[in-house]
Amino acid sequence: MIGRSIPFFPVVGLLIGAILAGLYFVLHIIFPLPIVGAILVACLAIITGAHHLDGLIDTCDAMVAGKTREQRLGIMSDTRVGAFGITGVCLLLIIKYAAVLSTIGLAPLIIFPVISRWALGGVILIFPSARKEGMGFAARNSASWQGFISATAIALVISILFAGLIAGPALMISAFAMIWCLGFLLSRLYGGLTGDCYGALVEIGEALALLLIIALAPLTQHIPGYDLFKIPMPTG
Repeated sequence: MIGRSIPFFPVVGLLIGAILAGLYFVLHIIFPLPIVGAILVACLAIITGAHHLDGLIDTCDAMVAGKTREQRLGIMSDTRVGAFGITGVCLLLIIKYAAVLSTIGLAPLIIFPVISRWALGGVILIFPSARKEGMGFAARNSASWQGFISATAIALVISILFAGLIAGPALMISAFAMIWCLGFLLSRLYGGLTGDCYGALVEIGEALALLLIIALAPLTQHIPGYDLFKIPMPTG
């Protein structure tokens, strides 16, 4: 069950981040930075099978087009793609692309997938399932706080290792607060969260983590040992 795998959420994020960092090492030698950034964003979608993006599309369509909870859940189950979903995913990918270009480095590329997936584990536990069936219901029912505590310990070690003793926890707390707010909004709209909501929160969480890295970097770069870009990647 997905819920039982919550302790491994940050580990999955670490593997994804490591793949992105490895790709950068190879690609930056061949291509200019804007192309590398575009390939990294594309690879991020491919690695996850675009399932999270599909959840974002369905969530955006239902959020805007539905007038009641029942209508929103019905639209979310519809296999057709609407204009709101396409607009939402395009805007998110543009933000991700710009953020990746602004944060390319070992620490940011590894940290942002970790924080996004760790925060999702907490959101799964906090908010109820909107349905009595499906992936979201199964994930919620099989999740446990013990698993999230383990995930938090793993994510904290990774964040401190790559972002420092101050910036690492600050990133985690800030990202979790923002993703919790989004989860609260979606839960109000749908009467709980669904599997599509989880996918949307992962995607939005990645973008938020990147933006937070950009925002916090200037505040930490003058503190010895706590610079978010303290382990820069080669530039050519």
